[in-house]
Amino acid sequence: MPSFQSEGFTLAYEVYGEGAPIFAIHGFASNGIVNWVATGWVEALTSAGYQVVTLDNRGHGQSEKIYDPAVYGAPDMARDVANLIDHLEFEKVALLGYSMGARISAFVCLQNPEKVACAIFGGLGANMPKPMLDSEQIIEALNADALSQVTHPTGRQFRIFAERTKSDLRALAACMGGSRTKIAVEDLKSIAVPVLVAVGSEDEVAGPAQPLADLLPKGEALVIERRDHMRATGDPQFRRGVLEFLKRVYPS
Repeated sequence: MPSFQSEGFTLAYEVYGEGAPIFAIHGFASNGIVNWVATGWVEALTSAGYQVVTLDNRGHGQSEKIYDPAVYGAPDMARDVANLIDHLEFEKVALLGYSMGARISAFVCLQNPEKVACAIFGGLGANMPKPMLDSEQIIEALNADALSQVTHPTGRQFRIFAERTKSDLRALAACMGGSRTKIAVEDLKSIAVPVLVAVGSEDEVAGPAQPLADLLPKGEALVIERRDHMRATGDPQFRRGVLEFLKRVYPS
């Protein structure tokens, strides 16, 4: 994978297709391949005429592993996205973020609004302005010597996913310790670009989509029926809703 330097760290990315650029920002413990390629997103978006850029967030995938929670603030990782936009010499892009990637995308909208045409906040709804639920239990689960020692349901869910993606557990624990940056309600109200908030109907991690969409001046809500946080990512309902949204606000 190609890489670039951002804020002193080496980060991996990939570019697929041609057309209007969409930057896809993955969720916690995932990476560009797992979140966006394996789930069919890259194929769907490139087939619709878009160019997709996937970034492995710091501490994830093929990017540099760091073990200091202080460098994993969501605003810091948002600067990585903005730096990659500049590195690839784009002026303005669409953002597609899932879970942690949605929080990062929101900070890109706040810190570099001139670089953002529109955004999709997937897997994070009403809980966007709140610290992540069960975060301490997730950190404990990641630091446990073995999965068999993890009993907390959410912690166990994330530990299983981290092992499945062959992630660096220490780096993820550091990331969870630093990436839970709270985003103020008033800041959310200042995001002026069109935003689609897409959340599974059974997603307790994210909270419902509509309350967050209501805070955003140009917010829309999409409910991914019968899906929880982990199973909504690659659901066809999600892809269809995003493609319809993009066709209206960001045509290829």
